[in-house]
Amino acid sequence: MREAREFLSIRDIRKIYRVGNEEVRALDGVDLVVSRGEYLAIMGASGSGKSTLMNLLGCLDTPTSGSYRLNGVAVEGLNDEELAAIRNEEIGFVFQTFNLLARTTALRNVELPLIYGGVGRTERRGKAERALERVGLADRMKHRPNELSGGQRQRVAIARALVNEPSILLADEPTGNLDSTTSAEIMELFDALNDAGNTVIVVTHEDDIAAHAHRVVTLCDGKIVSDVGK
Repeated sequence: MREAREFLSIRDIRKIYRVGNEEVRALDGVDLVVSRGEYLAIMGASGSGKSTLMNLLGCLDTPTSGSYRLNGVAVEGLNDEELAAIRNEEIGFVFQTFNLLARTTALRNVELPLIYGGVGRTERRGKAERALERVGLADRMKHRPNELSGGQRQRVAIARALVNEPSILLADEPTGNLDSTTSAEIMELFDALNDAGNTVIVVTHEDDIAAHAHRVVTLCDGKIVSDVGK
């Protein structure tokens, strides 16, 4: 049985960009271990490196140097096709802007990762329906995004992130486009998902959003400056 500490582990991660003759160290020697079932918030001001770290954790980018192991896989050595596969299998993304297809139903939007994964029509329909039920949208499956409120659209996005039963739910400013009441409802949903055993990582600059997590990691100038658990 794999030990929990090996679930997600990054060691001495560096991400360096070159802008003209200047070297920008977006991440500068970051170490982070996340156990299965944790609820983690990553905080930091603009330019701190939190978005770069999210992209690396989500296998949307690769580090300049350092190691990243996710569920036993050495991610830093994967090619683009292998990264796409691990994103589809291991990671559920929730973005600030929802990223839903406007002309299709909530159900079809949630089915999309399963279509990319080659899942048959009957199986993917059942999984998508269960995911929407899980986020409280059993009665909105046939609605298109423009027929839904902002909070309902984000719930569709969360259902889409959950439909493949990923190892990690990775949320980037998930309440950034929502009012305070709807934001609280979405965060209660994340709380419930974590209580059910999902590993949740939320990237945010808002203290009240980070307060839902059980551990808060703060970045500054590409380095972790604090790592506080409750």
